[in-house]
Amino acid sequence: MRLLWIPLTIALALVSFSAVAADYPAPKEADWIARDFKFHTGDVLPELRLHYTTIGAPSGQPVLVLHGSGSSAAGMLTADFAGQLFGPGQPLDATKYYIIIHDSIGHGKSSKPSDGLKTKFPKYDYADMVDAQYRLLSEGLGLRHVRLVIGNSMGGMHAWLWGEKYPGYMDALVPMASQPTAMASRNWMLRRMMLELIRNDPEYQDGNYTTQPRFLKLASVFFGIATAGGTLNYQKLAPTHDKADQLVDARLAAPMNADANDFIWAWNSSADYDAAQGLERIEASVLAINSADDERNPPESGLEQAALKRVKNVTRPAAISPPGWGSFICSSCRTCLAPRRSGQCNGCRTGEGTGR
Repeated sequence: MRLLWIPLTIALALVSFSAVAADYPAPKEADWIARDFKFHTGDVLPELRLHYTTIGAPSGQPVLVLHGSGSSAAGMLTADFAGQLFGPGQPLDATKYYIIIHDSIGHGKSSKPSDGLKTKFPKYDYADMVDAQYRLLSEGLGLRHVRLVIGNSMGGMHAWLWGEKYPGYMDALVPMASQPTAMASRNWMLRRMMLELIRNDPEYQDGNYTTQPRFLKLASVFFGIATAGGTLNYQKLAPTHDKADQLVDARLAAPMNADANDFIWAWNSSADYDAAQGLERIEASVLAINSADDERNPPESGLEQAALKRVKNVTRPAAISPPGWGSFICSSCRTCLAPRRSGQCNGCRTGEGTGR
């Protein structure tokens, strides 16, 4: 039970937001180069740049924080996440813990297609991303063990894979807005449609575009409305035809500074995700956190509950109340009413959102 103390206090912090976010030590950014990185496809990059952000001193207990699709380490440095966890006296007090937030392959300032390789960049998957994270921690930072791996959405799925691929490397796992089952059903169907819209845009030109294809924003906004925000919450935000139009107009007008190839590679990396086969290998204590009306991981499917029965040391809080997928990471942006820094707010995706 001692190992569950940190995950449980994290859960409490995330579902009972403080009115004022706490201050924490200034984040520090750095790069590490993974040499001769081999992808699951067999492709090898002689140099894979892995960017990361740290908070606190290396003498603290290491904690790995993992972001969602289309986001980066900056996406986890919100008042509603970092401000509830990393400050003095909070569950992951940065005077006691060494917080490491990695820009996953294809995201943020880590290596990605838009660096120059474009469509020649290796097609990576979640297993590749987790292996790169492990090399960063074990080789780059010289860490032999971490106290906790916590991640949101894609990062939550990474956390499940971490527990299976490197079962003795961490004490606890906190996967959020995710489940350890195959990428399928509506979650994958809508991802697939989003990617097909971009690929079939004449302006995409098989990835050799000179300006970003217009369908990139349309596809992203469509996916965001379909899979994030919460059904009941949308009824509150857009109870009339005019309000609904205003919400859509705001999202379409919000700036989006994304690259189409980066976007496709990042979202397609989830295609073969399935953590269900290795759940018995997990040794760490696990706290799984999802929203009550998560559109991508609907609790009523019963899939997660069935999967969790196969994990040795697991607890799951009652379905929590924030509206929709991933909304306990950040509240809504006034520009487009999407969850801020979630990867679905077009402005916040690039740090240009106007605030909560």
